[in-house]
Amino acid sequence: MIHYNIPEPKLSHDFTIEDIHKIRYWNYERMKDATIEERMKDSQKRANAVLKRMGLTNFERIAANKISY
Repeated sequence: MIHYNIPEPKLSHDFTIEDIHKIRYWNYERMKDATIEERMKDSQKRANAVLKRMGLTNFERIAANKISY
């Protein structure tokens, strides 16, 4: 089970090593009880969101490795 109720960490304006530690801890707490399938689904969902923000087309197929280059 993914713990969605854990608030995202507040990051500093300068993005320091402490921010990286906060993100890693937050991610650990969210995922510590998740199954492999839940982790994969969550990763794909987040990757699709990033690809979409980057303006890439067919991001669902790219994330699923269905497009050959």
